[in-house]
Amino acid sequence: MSVAVHAQNSFPDKCIGTWKGTMMIYGRGVLRDSVKVTFTVTKSDKPNEWVWRTEYHSEKMPMTKDYLLRLKDADKGIYVTDENNGIELQDYLFGNKLYSVFETQGIFLTSSYELKGKELIFEVTSGKRIEPNGQEVANYTVDNLQRVVLKKVK
Repeated sequence: MSVAVHAQNSFPDKCIGTWKGTMMIYGRGVLRDSVKVTFTVTKSDKPNEWVWRTEYHSEKMPMTKDYLLRLKDADKGIYVTDENNGIELQDYLFGNKLYSVFETQGIFLTSSYELKGKELIFEVTSGKRIEPNGQEVANYTVDNLQRVVLKKVK
């Protein structure tokens, strides 16, 4: 009984539907561009798996990201975003916010989805490692931000 209740109230289940918004794209704190976005979440035919689809309606570079979000460990709130090309990103759920932190080709990225009231906020930041000055801590720039506040349309 508790498994069925948990599954119906999971973060991805709360996201099911079609969402729309405008992604604001910033470079070094300056608004550089914007693009209309449609984000669609549906249940896949497998248990604990959701279709996680983002369409970027850009005149310059339209694209669709057809990913799968899969529950990996319910007790620890761990999910996996499967990009369907051999790349899988690990995600961590805290309350109504799903986080991912990863690095590719020397670029450090953070990604999050947050359900806030009737909005779903999607953000991605990216930057590079700052050369250490003999410190024990590695610092990273935050050069770019992509942020969209999505509203459910159906």
